[in-house]
Amino acid sequence: MNWREAEREYDDEVIGETTLGRLFEESAERNANRPAQKYKGGVYDRSLTDSVLPSATPGEFRAISYAEMRDVVRNLAAGFRDLGVETGDRVGIFATTRMEWAQSDFALLSAGAVITTVYESSSAEQVRYLLDDPNASAVVVENQALLERVLEVEADLDLEFIVSMDDLDGYDDRDDIFTLDEIYHRGEETFDLEAYQEWVDDPDLDDLASLIYTSGTTGQPKGVQLTHWNFRSNVNAIRKRFGPRPDKSDDVPTLDEETQAVSYLPLAHVFERTAGHFVMFASGGCVAYAEDPDTLQEDFGLVGPTTATSVPRVYEKIYDAIREQASESGVKRRIFEWATDVGVEYQRADDPGAVLSLKQSLADKLVFSTVREALGGEIELLISGGGSLSPELCRLYHAMGLPIYEGYGLTETAPVVTTNPPEEVKIGTIGPALPGVELRIEQQAADQDAFDDPGEVGELLVQGPNVTQGYWNKPGATRSAFTDDGWFRTGDIVHLRPDGYLEFRDRLKQIIVLSTGKNVAPGPIEDKFAASEIVEQAMVTGDGEKFIGALLVPNVAHIREWAAEEGIDLPDDPQELCDDDRVREYVGDEVDRINESFEKHETIKRFELVPLEFTEENEMLTPTMKKKRRVILDEFDDRVERMYAEG
Repeated sequence: MNWREAEREYDDEVIGETTLGRLFEESAERNANRPAQKYKGGVYDRSLTDSVLPSATPGEFRAISYAEMRDVVRNLAAGFRDLGVETGDRVGIFATTRMEWAQSDFALLSAGAVITTVYESSSAEQVRYLLDDPNASAVVVENQALLERVLEVEADLDLEFIVSMDDLDGYDDRDDIFTLDEIYHRGEETFDLEAYQEWVDDPDLDDLASLIYTSGTTGQPKGVQLTHWNFRSNVNAIRKRFGPRPDKSDDVPTLDEETQAVSYLPLAHVFERTAGHFVMFASGGCVAYAEDPDTLQEDFGLVGPTTATSVPRVYEKIYDAIREQASESGVKRRIFEWATDVGVEYQRADDPGAVLSLKQSLADKLVFSTVREALGGEIELLISGGGSLSPELCRLYHAMGLPIYEGYGLTETAPVVTTNPPEEVKIGTIGPALPGVELRIEQQAADQDAFDDPGEVGELLVQGPNVTQGYWNKPGATRSAFTDDGWFRTGDIVHLRPDGYLEFRDRLKQIIVLSTGKNVAPGPIEDKFAASEIVEQAMVTGDGEKFIGALLVPNVAHIREWAAEEGIDLPDDPQELCDDDRVREYVGDEVDRINESFEKHETIKRFELVPLEFTEENEMLTPTMKKKRRVILDEFDDRVERMYAEG
């Protein structure tokens, strides 16, 4: 039996047709004495620690078991019900990814509520929209700062109460503001097991579990309606692909009760909510919550995770840090470059032979083993989603013994549609469909002309139990999102290969149409810069123009290091550095190298260096680190105009 047949037929105690509250209850029963969550001390002023859970030593992680987590979830659920939450009520969660986010999520789901998510970075006006649009009756916030953001727009909302995960000071005059600790003890006094079990099973599988608002690269976010079955069926399908099936050999990694994960992507987004939350807890794994995206290496070292989910931009930054640490001197840099070249060659080879195998063993001893140890030394698999991952960067991770399995999904598909199977990873693809998910390609002549590949190229259409029923209060948007025969339009151009694996091309709306009539996908060109030590970020331009251009964010630290070695004195001002002819010539050589991988009409003919990194803080990236192209173009409109000026 091959792996495709095996995953279709696989069944175990994790796979089921239950509500999400019941999913957690069943896993907590199976894994009562196993670690469920790890939390870091000294990070938050948690209201639940000391009174309910023990405090963790600052700078260290402490674990709680599934039985302890279940106690928290049950009592919080009872506390929320005592405050008036009923089945179908919309309740917001407005916080960073942390232990209490997960506990609040399962508690509210078990109480019958529908979770509406709010990004921690949301402005007061965005908070107003994200709580008003679904008519939320309550919100759980992280701390006093986020509470104040809610209170700024409180008059426009219909909130019955607000709960803070952290301790509060100065709200004694309010009888509708609580801490999570107070909700827990309220529930502890009123908890009734029989009533609780009824709440858990009360929602139908087709009832709403969550409203997740699209991150809004363009326009106002839409509330994607996701049911218990949308999520549950996706967990089932992921389990079939990554679970401990008996047909898997011992060297094939799995997600199971031995899994240790580090969670740091926003739980407000569907990717981490499913892959790093529902799947992990259903499987009986342990989830540790990173202090901050900037402390990932430290947190990985402390936890020793076997897996993590992430987006391409984070993998790029981790690789940049690895390369920087491994290249502290000229000798170390040359060793690192030699090792990565050997690793990539070994990874590409069908039959590496004795000499290449010996080189790989030496590269591993000198470089790769140190890299793995820096990330805890236990990584078995890494998952990438939420954007296109550079094949070159993916291959470098595989070469270092840190395999990344790339997948694809959308908020509207809860979210996973395809992912590379551990048994047969094909770098440069986003894998075949999960079991139970159907794919169809809607071909367009322009698509096929732009990508001369065997197989089908066009917009990806999806059908399956994980697909949303539509957008909250937006019947027009819902109708336009589906074909007449019920297939969901992803808006993404893909290549469906003869072997059933997909290759991502680009968003349909982001395909660049040159004035010559040629179509160009910017994504693959931008991805080529992912492993560059010279260019930090790239955004390709050219829609309606004669040629492809690019806005490039230089790696200033590397460029200053190069200049010092060459005896070049560079200006201190960031913009003057970007305009320096010597810097432009150095970056131009890198652009020429990148251009070698593309057809003539796809190559970057002109570029502009910009001194500002694209970040979420300056609103050039979404909370899931996708480029807001219109914002970037507006910010650097003078540079774009200069790039396409005549002469």
